[in-house]
Amino acid sequence: MGRWRPPTPRSSPYITPEGYATLSGELDALWPHRADVTRHLAAAAAEGDRSENAEYIYRKKELREIDRRIRYLQKRLPSLKVVTRPQAASKIYFGAWVTLETESGDEVGYRIVGADELDNAGYISVDSPMARALLGKALDDEVRVQTPQGEAVYWVVGLRYLETLGDTD
Repeated sequence: MGRWRPPTPRSSPYITPEGYATLSGELDALWPHRADVTRHLAAAAAEGDRSENAEYIYRKKELREIDRRIRYLQKRLPSLKVVTRPQAASKIYFGAWVTLETESGDEVGYRIVGADELDNAGYISVDSPMARALLGKALDDEVRVQTPQGEAVYWVVGLRYLETLGDTD
């Protein structure tokens, strides 16, 4: 039996303006870092035998990882669609901060963002089952989400959008 796995489905191309700025900033910061790693790699290569040179092996690996991330960002950034604030801010759409109340009375908060922005706690992908259940809902709506433990019921108790979202005119 082989180790083949089907490819993962492509994530949505949507991103918030601040997420796009973060990825662009990361790409801009990678180039100077790559130049620094290349200098260290050249110095390590000049030391002689490369097969037992830990510095050389480490720098080659680091350079490979940087190049992989640069290629990914250069390909991904042009394909992303920056989403600004929706016209109807009374409903849950991409970029919304949502506060939900559970059946036990606890409150949880999420922000619906693109798959490239999931670094922050409380951010959920627009492709996730929770986000799909939330899209289009309004305050005081009941939300039912299928989870591995069974169906979970939430109520929307808070909804807001960042003020700067969409102010790019």
